[in-house]
Amino acid sequence: MTATEQQRIGQEKTGLVEMAWDPITRIVGSLGIYTKIDFAEKKVVECYSTSSVFRGYSIFMKGKDPRDAHFITSRICGICGDNHATCSVYNQNMAYGIAPPHLGEWIINLGESAEYMFDHNIFQENLVGVDYCEKMVRETNPGVLDQANRTPAPHADEHGYKTIGDIMRALNPLEGEFYREALQVSRYTREMFCLMEGRHVHPSTLYPGGVGTVATVQLFTDYLTRLMKYVEFCKKIVPLHDDLFDFFYEALPGYEEVGRRRVLLGCWGSLNDPEYCDFKYENMTNWGRKMFVTPGVVVDGKLVTNDLVDINLGIRILLGSSYYDDWADQKPFVTHDPLGNPVDQRHPWNQHTIPQPQKRDFADKYSWVMSPRWYDGKDYLALDTGGGPIARLWATALSGLVDCGYVKATGDSVVINLPTTVGKPEKTFVWRIPHDKQGRPLSNAIERNRARTYFQAYAAALALYFTEKAMGEVRAGHTKTWTPFKVPKEAISCGFTEAVRGVLSHHMVIRNGKIANYHPYPPTPWNGSVRDSYGTPGPYEDAVQNTPIFEENPPDNFKGIDIMRAVRSFDPCLPCGVHMYLGNGKTLQKLHTPTAFTGSA
Repeated sequence: MTATEQQRIGQEKTGLVEMAWDPITRIVGSLGIYTKIDFAEKKVVECYSTSSVFRGYSIFMKGKDPRDAHFITSRICGICGDNHATCSVYNQNMAYGIAPPHLGEWIINLGESAEYMFDHNIFQENLVGVDYCEKMVRETNPGVLDQANRTPAPHADEHGYKTIGDIMRALNPLEGEFYREALQVSRYTREMFCLMEGRHVHPSTLYPGGVGTVATVQLFTDYLTRLMKYVEFCKKIVPLHDDLFDFFYEALPGYEEVGRRRVLLGCWGSLNDPEYCDFKYENMTNWGRKMFVTPGVVVDGKLVTNDLVDINLGIRILLGSSYYDDWADQKPFVTHDPLGNPVDQRHPWNQHTIPQPQKRDFADKYSWVMSPRWYDGKDYLALDTGGGPIARLWATALSGLVDCGYVKATGDSVVINLPTTVGKPEKTFVWRIPHDKQGRPLSNAIERNRARTYFQAYAAALALYFTEKAMGEVRAGHTKTWTPFKVPKEAISCGFTEAVRGVLSHHMVIRNGKIANYHPYPPTPWNGSVRDSYGTPGPYEDAVQNTPIFEENPPDNFKGIDIMRAVRSFDPCLPCGVHMYLGNGKTLQKLHTPTAFTGSA
C-alpha cells in the first residue's frame, strides 16, 4: 500500500469533525464560530460566523430628537461607546452645519486617542496575550514552549525578558508580571479619557458642536503626566511583541497562514484636523484626507481610494444569510447625495431593518449580522478591518499624507517618534507594510496583532501633538470649546471615524426635525458578516476556513488555539468568555466538495 493510499484511508476513517465555539464574545450579539475540521489534513474546511442577539437600534432611533442620537447610540456598546458617541456627533455636526472650535476638536482627539491606548492595551495584553502565554502554549504546543525557553529574546535589553519563554510566562493571566503591569496601564489610560470627556465609556461632556469640558493648562498637564508614562510603556511593548510574534514564525514554519485572508482592508479615517475639517459633505474629500489616520480602501495591498465621498457611496448592505426581509421594494429616503451623486437602494441611508426571526440553518439563514460590502463598481468586496490597526496603518502608510513631527507616513511605512521619558531615551519605531517570504502582502493573525501594538505607539505619539495644540489654544486665550446650533427640518448626514476595532459610520436622515432613518455601522458587522447574497463568506469565516492546524493535541483534547488566534486577531469586541462544544465527537463523511451544515449544531 502506498503512502498516498494510506493517507486517503486515514482521511476516510477520520472524516470531518464539527466543532463550535459559542459564545466567543458578548458584545454586539453573541459571536459563535462553527467549523468543520479535517484532522487528517490538519486544517479547517468550513467556518460559519453567527450572532444570536438582535439589538434593533436602527428601529427605535426613528422619531427621536436628533440631539439625543449620541447619547442613545453610545449605549450600543459597553466597550467602545465613546467611539459611537463621537461618530454620532460628527454625523450631527454635518446635519446641523457646524464645526467645533479648534480647542473642542483637539479635546475630542485627545479623548479618542486615550480610548485607543486604553482598549488596545487591555485587549492585546490581557486577552489576546493569553493565547500566547506560557500556560496556553504548554497545553497546545509543548514543543514550541521548549524551544521558547531556549531562544534568547533579541530585544531583551529593551523589554527586560531574557528569553521568549520568559515573555510567555510574563503573559500568564493574573500571575504574569507583564499581565499585571498592563492592568495598571488600563487604569490610567481610562483616567486620561475621563479628563477629556467626563466619563468612560459613555461621555458626559461630548455634544454636537464640541465639548463641555473646562479647558485649563492644569487639565492638559494632568493628561500629559499619564501620557508620558504610556509613552515609556510603548518603548517596552513594541520590541516585546516583535520578539514574540517573530518567534512564532520561526518555531512553526507556515504559521503565516493562520488567520490569513486576501488583503481587503477598510479604514474610514479618524482624528480630524480642525484647521481643515468643517464637516460639510461637499468638502469631505479634502478634510477626510487631512485626518491624522487617513481613510482608505486597500485591495491586494494597493490603495484603491482615500476619498470619503467614494467610500460612503460604495457602501452596500447585503442580506444573504441573515435573519431579515429585504427592503428592495421600499421607497428610498435618499436618491442623491449633497454633491448630486446617485445613492444606491442598498446604501445605509436607504436601509430598512425588517427582522425575521427563524431557526438557524447553515444552508440558508443563520445569523442576525447583515453583510456590509464595499462596491468598487464591479465586485462587492468583503472588506475587513483587521481588528482596526492594520487597516489604519496600511491606509495611512500608502496615502503618505500624515506628517506632524511625531508621526510620518512614507508611502510604504509609518514612522513613529517617541520623545525621551524618565526611564528611556527617545525612540523611533517604523511599522512597515507586511509581506510574506514570497513578497506578497500579508494580513494574518500575527500581523493584525503586531499592528495593534504599533498603533498603541502611534496613538500615543499623536496625543503628544494634540496636547501641544490644545495647550497652545488655551495659552492664546482661545478657550471656547463649543459652537451653538439649530436642528434643521430636513437633512441627510453621515459621520466617519474608526472605532477601536475598525470602521465606524453613522448615517442619518432628518425629516420634520426628527430622525426618519438612522443606521450605525460599526466594525463587527463588517468583520463578523455572514455569507452574502452572492455566497461570499464574511472575514471571520474566510480567515478561519483557510487556517491550518498547528496544535499538537489530538481531536479528543483539542483546544482550537489556532482558530482562536485567528478570530481574536480581529478584536471581536473584547472576548471575555470562550466556551467550546465538540458536538459529542460527531464525525461526518468527508466529501470532495465541502457542503454547508444541514442541521442544527
